[in-house]
Amino acid sequence: MDPCPFVRLIIESLSLKLPLTTKPITSAAGIHSSATPCYCKLRIKSFPSQTALIPLSTATASDTSSPDSTSTAINFHLDPAALRRLQGKPVLLTVSVYSGRLGRTCGLSGNKMLGRVGVMINIDGSVSKPVVFQNGWMKLRSEAEKPAACLYLKVRSEPDPRFLFHFGGEPECSPVVFQIQGNIRQPVFSCKFSADRNSRSRSLPSDFTMNNLNRGWSTTFSSGKEKPGRERKGWMIVVHDLSGSSIAAASMITPFVPSQGSDRVSRSNPGAWLILRPHGTSISNWKPWGRLEAWRERGPVDGLGYKFELVTDSGMTSGVLISEGTMNIRKGGKFCIDESLKYSRASPLSNIKGFVMSSSIEGEGKTSKPMVQVGVQHVTCMADAALFIALSAAIDLSMDACKLFTCKLRKEFLQDEQDFLS
Repeated sequence: MDPCPFVRLIIESLSLKLPLTTKPITSAAGIHSSATPCYCKLRIKSFPSQTALIPLSTATASDTSSPDSTSTAINFHLDPAALRRLQGKPVLLTVSVYSGRLGRTCGLSGNKMLGRVGVMINIDGSVSKPVVFQNGWMKLRSEAEKPAACLYLKVRSEPDPRFLFHFGGEPECSPVVFQIQGNIRQPVFSCKFSADRNSRSRSLPSDFTMNNLNRGWSTTFSSGKEKPGRERKGWMIVVHDLSGSSIAAASMITPFVPSQGSDRVSRSNPGAWLILRPHGTSISNWKPWGRLEAWRERGPVDGLGYKFELVTDSGMTSGVLISEGTMNIRKGGKFCIDESLKYSRASPLSNIKGFVMSSSIEGEGKTSKPMVQVGVQHVTCMADAALFIALSAAIDLSMDACKLFTCKLRKEFLQDEQDFLS
């Protein structure tokens, strides 16, 4: 398998050195500049802007050494299309710095712009080697502040090649999965979806026993009194290689059921999937690799809440959390595992930090054919990639599993006509 070229543009080590003042900065907070919270907006043409908090430096005005910054790194991911667009065309990164609260209070913005800096970036050569574009203090361009505040930032790029896969159809329709390399689409996996609603344990690992039940796993076996049509259970998708061998699977281990007096799956009682890989020589033996929980979030924006853990050698009760978030039910979004994010720092996937995988998910009611990206450092064989394909399918299927129970599901999810909801 040949990967596609990707580049990660990283902005890190952000720190702000404010000039000494005798008057408070005019802001919503109305406090001295040394205590004023600050943040910045980072913009590159044709990319969504990003926002980051900036810690204040205690260094003196004459100190030019690098700060001991604890700011979170900001990443722009350049895919093959972006790399072609930017080839031979330097692009400007603009960093605008503000004091005051991030966001709005009572509909009013309580911030003040302190200034901005610009860093010119030439992405040529970044596909093959790391490049540093800026590393040091820069004066903020602003006529309002004299003397000027200074911003420390490091801007660099590093190659981030990825395998790119595309579902040829919706996961519940048992699609073929293609690998994308430029204009070439090559079939590499096939998926088989089943929705055996009467089966509670056929898809469990062969060595999974009642002694393993803990932390909500037993809900798979304790929901027998649910009314027909009030639980979604037994879903499974198996990933096969081109020879027809089963190399990964996603199995619904805990049914998706509505909370009492409601028509939605709640965070307090989520549905769950096991992401499985073959164990031993028998294709009937499976070993858990990861556990995915999903539910329907309440709030101003209707969302699909999710949490993904890796199952460790200690057993299924000691998972390592590596991804957690909420996805817009109507618009969809991206499920992402990135080891530079806070939930991935303890990830045992590898010793290499950085991007792991992402999967695009369409909103409820839309045709969803996930596009999956997987970092090359996490794929040593086809079976490794298949695990991420199974995980992507489970996330996509969770959008349907968390559909309100007053709504219909398509026929692929249901056993017979009596299961259609009115």
